[in-house]
Amino acid sequence: MEIRRHEITANGIRQRVLVAGPEDGRPVLLIHGNCSSADFWQPLIRHLPADLRLVAPDLRGYGGTEVAPVDATRGLGVFADDVAALLDEPSLFGAAGARPVLVGHSLGGGVAMRLLVDRPERVAGLLLAAPVSPYGFGGTRDLAGTPTTPDFAGTGGGTGNRDFVARLAAGDRDAEQPTSPRTVLRSAYVADPASLGADEELLLDSVLSTATGDDNYPGTMLPSDNWPGMAPGDRGVLNALTPKYFRIADELVAVPVKPPITWVRGDADVIVSDTSLFDLAQLGALGVLPGWPGVEACPPQPMIGQTRAVLDRYAAAGGSYREIVLAGCGHSPNIERPTEFAAALLDLL
Repeated sequence: MEIRRHEITANGIRQRVLVAGPEDGRPVLLIHGNCSSADFWQPLIRHLPADLRLVAPDLRGYGGTEVAPVDATRGLGVFADDVAALLDEPSLFGAAGARPVLVGHSLGGGVAMRLLVDRPERVAGLLLAAPVSPYGFGGTRDLAGTPTTPDFAGTGGGTGNRDFVARLAAGDRDAEQPTSPRTVLRSAYVADPASLGADEELLLDSVLSTATGDDNYPGTMLPSDNWPGMAPGDRGVLNALTPKYFRIADELVAVPVKPPITWVRGDADVIVSDTSLFDLAQLGALGVLPGWPGVEACPPQPMIGQTRAVLDRYAAAGGSYREIVLAGCGHSPNIERPTEFAAALLDLL
């Protein structure tokens, strides 16, 4: 399927959008995750039928879209507004009032949830690929999303690895250093590095397109009296993902229009997991970070359990969902298992 690139000004910023398929095809809106871009959908697009209308924007600060600040106090609302502004673009979806299925990966899953809550009449269904918990990333202790500390210590911009951020900013393509973007791509984004195949350089380019700094990735931080000594600031991507600003569980359950949801995840995911290696509480429990106050005071976030508990509530309130677990798959089922992922999307359609 031919992939075309559009540049569209919407919601006040210039956005690069990948488009494939006929204008009158069944609409699918693909929303990528953190430290990536719309190019992360290319391995999947090759496995989809040509009669779909596929629209995949780069979020602000990623890929070819304008580098614009992220107001973290709105959670993922800034990203959702950017994407929503594309829904009425005739060059993308043809007829006005398009109701696409939203496919969101990781952070993009949270954006899809936000878009459903904000504009339920415009969403035909959700396919969530390894999505961020409806209670945000880090800093909560149980299935109800109870904050671990009042200031959400251990989440936000201060959790970004400084060496990784510096290597992102420098465009580092090293294959040896543990914090290089290539190593992180191979070890954290997927469970099997061989699954990257011939797409590795394309996907690395996508990771390296991430805009760095206080307004983008990772964002700002505040000092905290609670372990590990930092709390979320109000700018940047990692702060937008914190439970301080992104807590959408109750809104998702209460949405008046409840399209079907499919949740696809790998059982070898090390990013979104009940034992996430990107959750500082889990790193403390493993002895990687010193001073951890113990499991009673600071337990790892039960990310998978939280998502399942919220989707159970969604179903009990009149919606429906399906959970698909792929054995041996990591954080990017759209890359690692594109055939099975495509089948899940077609079933939802």
